[in-house]
Amino acid sequence: MVMAKDAHLEHLASVPLFSACSRKELERIAPVSDEISVPAGRVLTEQGDLGQECFVVVEGTVTVDRNGTKLATLGPGSCVGELALLDNGPRTATVTAASPLTVLVIQRNAFRELLDQVPSIAIKLLVSVAGRLREVDERAFG
Repeated sequence: MVMAKDAHLEHLASVPLFSACSRKELERIAPVSDEISVPAGRVLTEQGDLGQECFVVVEGTVTVDRNGTKLATLGPGSCVGELALLDNGPRTATVTAASPLTVLVIQRNAFRELLDQVPSIAIKLLVSVAGRLREVDERAFG
């Protein structure tokens, strides 16, 4: 069981959104994530829908499409739908299982309760999101 727990923590640590979290913080995040299997072809997120969860890819690949255009193929360590953890806005892309998947699912309500209990996680998420915003800004405006 320890090996499975360690693997779960490693998967969470591999996600850029959570990479700054300490082991102790990851141990607090792990119980609010559920590992599930998803068949190839299943849609995880639909652009425009309201999201309630995010998905961390453990095994397999997903495709990301926006406005009918394929943007990316993502594999293990990728997190999709993470904006749903932070706001109530619509999904920005459609994400589909390109192969059979194993994913960790994190529900928004449980995650927000965790942030209330462990504010240090919220601060690290803000830093991560700010870094990503800076990267986008740099690419768009130089």
